[in-house]
Amino acid sequence: MKSTKQVRFAAFLASAAGACLAIAASPALSESRVEIVQEQAPHASSASTNPLDQALAAASGEGRDAGARRQPDVLFIAIDDLNDWIDTLDGPATIRTPNITALANRGMLFTRAFAPGTSCTPSRTAILTGMSPFNSGLYSHNVDWRVREGVSDKPTLPRYFRENGYATYGSGKLFHAHTYGYLGVTGQPDPNAWDGYFPSLDRQLPDQIVPAAGRYPGSAAAGHGRGTNQFDFAPVVVRNGAMGDEQVADYVMEQLETPRSEPSFIAAGIFRPHLPWYAPERFFDMYPIDDIELPPWRVDDLDDVPALAPYGFEPGIGADAMNWVLEDNRTLRWRQAIQGYMASASYADYVVGELLASLERSGRADNTIIVLWSDHGYHLGEKSRFGKMTLWERTAHVPFIIVAPGVTTPGSRSDQAVSLQSIYATLAELAGLERPAHIDGQSLVPLLRNPDMEWDEMPITVHTYGNYAVRDDRYRYIIYADGSEELYDMATDPNEWTNLASDPAMETVLRRLRAAIPEDQAEPQEGEGDARAPEDALRG
Repeated sequence: MKSTKQVRFAAFLASAAGACLAIAASPALSESRVEIVQEQAPHASSASTNPLDQALAAASGEGRDAGARRQPDVLFIAIDDLNDWIDTLDGPATIRTPNITALANRGMLFTRAFAPGTSCTPSRTAILTGMSPFNSGLYSHNVDWRVREGVSDKPTLPRYFRENGYATYGSGKLFHAHTYGYLGVTGQPDPNAWDGYFPSLDRQLPDQIVPAAGRYPGSAAAGHGRGTNQFDFAPVVVRNGAMGDEQVADYVMEQLETPRSEPSFIAAGIFRPHLPWYAPERFFDMYPIDDIELPPWRVDDLDDVPALAPYGFEPGIGADAMNWVLEDNRTLRWRQAIQGYMASASYADYVVGELLASLERSGRADNTIIVLWSDHGYHLGEKSRFGKMTLWERTAHVPFIIVAPGVTTPGSRSDQAVSLQSIYATLAELAGLERPAHIDGQSLVPLLRNPDMEWDEMPITVHTYGNYAVRDDRYRYIIYADGSEELYDMATDPNEWTNLASDPAMETVLRRLRAAIPEDQAEPQEGEGDARAPEDALRG
């Protein structure tokens, strides 16, 4: 007899092939799931003191009529390192993500959404504190919002909801965290933001499952990569529910299906497709190695970019990753790496499907705002790069979906350029909360109501102090700390192969995009490093 999760995965495969819709109500939770121990924080008062909140309650009769419609719940889904290769967007290849596609069909898909930072720490810090790097001074991967004066005393997004009467529960990677070591799994959490968290209020990630060593003779790692638990990619043989992201989902689903009198803010941080690319074997089977398509690539691609352009790279990958990938002269390593990423991304989508099915079972989907986002994108060989930490399109362009019952039209999409910096302001407005004075970013609620309206925002992405990218609906402009520049016409050159920054005909465009960079910029946090020193990238 098939287990609950086997049944669900069969449905996932059918959906990925286009045979059925992804988000169907799932059976009850499997008895084989890991038991969750919930750590509780002191609970904030459920009675909001926010004037706008009280006005909404009075207008609806809340407090006098037990049947009155309450404030909306929030399901907040963060996915790590997910780029625009997914089938919902227009990347160079297609990663099968039927559950994310089904979610987009329920609300609004932003086709041109961009991250505020080029790596996990600055991007997540900006989104969750609501403060752009220009105002926080937190520009790089080597910073900690918890010790930054003028930032640590401001309410983070989940804490703000908790302070305004919401029950808040979370699990997984929301603030920065990783599985490269013990300090990584704890990360930079905000214990005061939550009523409960798995694994605990002080630790964001469960332990990592690693393939058994020796399966691939001759490999320097447990998988096909350069180092075990780092730049490595291989299937793992596990029981359903054993992977860390499924443990995260189990806890979140338990919270989603718990009846509450107060509104809830429930968050899931899905770690895949962050390195290492270990995923259950069945997801690798979705992408036969001989069918893997390589992204567009030119050996002379970097000939017209400034010297500072290629310097950022993440630990465990190395600056020479592309040379290592191409060593075998048969592109096998390249295809194996892409297979690992695609399998991990489809696994993440499967977890999203579990969460959405749980929300349907809760009976509260019609009054739940859902936001799904990725902290940044990821290069898989484009621009001769593996990883993030660049100011090019593949790092900055991300999946972003909002479902807001009564506000968004199912299946709507916006092609306007928007920033994830807007998430805090948008959720506050959708929930009827006052906009906190400290946050940046425009609320996207007007765009949610009218996706065809004119939108004047130009998203800015930072990569350490002094290095910035500006994106409008057509162009990507990049300026480095030494004043060197790049400019790409994304309508005619989506691969960013021709740098137009020195073309006199583009001077008007350049002046307009340069003007988007704020003149007043906070000094970087001590210890961030000199943005102009390539060796600092080793610390990423």
